[in-house]
Amino acid sequence: MTEPLTAQIIESALTRCHNPKHIYIGYSGGVDSHVLLHLCASMPGLKDKITAVYVHHGLQAEAESWASHCQKTAESLGVGFILLRVNAVADPGESPEEAARNARYTALKLLVGADDALLVAQHRDDQLETVLLQLFRGGGLRGLSAMPERMAFGRGVMLRPLLNVAKPAIDAYARTQGFSWVEDPSNLRHDYDRNFLRNAVLPLLKQRWPACDKTVARSARHCADAQAIISELAENLFHHVFNAADQTLSINRLTSYEIPQQQLVIRQWFQALGLKMPALAFVERVQSEVLAARDDSDPVLFGQAYNVRRYRDRLYCLKSIAPDSVRETLWPAGQTTLKVSDRQSLSCIPSSAGISREQWQNATIKVTARTGGEKIRLPGRTGRHALKKLFQEAGIPPWERESMPLIYLDDKLAAVGDLWVSAEFYSAENQDCIRLTLQKIQM
Repeated sequence: MTEPLTAQIIESALTRCHNPKHIYIGYSGGVDSHVLLHLCASMPGLKDKITAVYVHHGLQAEAESWASHCQKTAESLGVGFILLRVNAVADPGESPEEAARNARYTALKLLVGADDALLVAQHRDDQLETVLLQLFRGGGLRGLSAMPERMAFGRGVMLRPLLNVAKPAIDAYARTQGFSWVEDPSNLRHDYDRNFLRNAVLPLLKQRWPACDKTVARSARHCADAQAIISELAENLFHHVFNAADQTLSINRLTSYEIPQQQLVIRQWFQALGLKMPALAFVERVQSEVLAARDDSDPVLFGQAYNVRRYRDRLYCLKSIAPDSVRETLWPAGQTTLKVSDRQSLSCIPSSAGISREQWQNATIKVTARTGGEKIRLPGRTGRHALKKLFQEAGIPPWERESMPLIYLDDKLAAVGDLWVSAEFYSAENQDCIRLTLQKIQM
């Protein structure tokens, strides 16, 4: 017999996160989120904290009427209501379900502030579906851990207070209360993996194993416990090889680890960079094609929207974007900052050493890209030095060299980005100088 559902389960979840200042409830209008909203609204003293949030994905014609239904329900319960409109069109390589989820969570994260909580209505059958989907996709421990009951979200926290509640208990509560809810017709379509599991597979599984939602949820918790221990190990290994300044990994230190430990660190690296967790096959290619490559080679491994490559002792993960080409530009007199490419700008700032202000102001200043073969004489060093050699000495990766602007004063090479100033233009005695700084423009 299904145990009756009460608001005590909500109270218990909120107590564990020290009673948040404001409570947002993800409300789709479906039966599960309707039950969650009603349970929360039934708790004395909580109504003033509650806001129901409907996310309009713009994917179905019925969504406008669903939004109206959700607003009326929230008003009838005496709680606040917010409608969020998002663009849920899938990017190349992204499933419609993934696109909708990403768009929804991005919008909700902006809403949830410090000391706030977002409550969502996933239940034990949802957890069962998630574990099975991860299993069929070859997920590791992290995937098989499925959904946590509590996690950081936005600047606050996300709670799933119904995660250990059986679906029949939710449906029974809705019938007892006489709720009216919306039914998404797309939930009946089997072209979505989760719908196929829910509609065609789970009923058969439950005929054979009636308690499989409970037992699989228990397995997910075992996986989550194991993952927590592995994550702590991975974090310790990761910090021994991670260079925070440029977000690279030390290849020498990484390759001193055993193969499975390397894989843990690479995954931890992707997580630290905010990237989608790579498949095992991709991690193995990083090991075999990039880590194992010759020191003087420049292998490039392309992933989704990024590429992995090496230079000397460092492993880089870079956005896959078009090269940032420096444009030939004259620097207008009196202007302190100049955009030199799509993603870079140069600024001249007062300094006690550098190019004398008088030289700077009286010259025709041109910024241009490298063409190859340029040389420069540096202060305190004899002879002229090829830029290629200087870049190698400084450990500048090859892909960064091509976007380094060259600054000419009256057609003479005066500076290379903010790295070097020609001895011909450098002054350490004249206090009235300028210094160049190169900034990345956030895209």
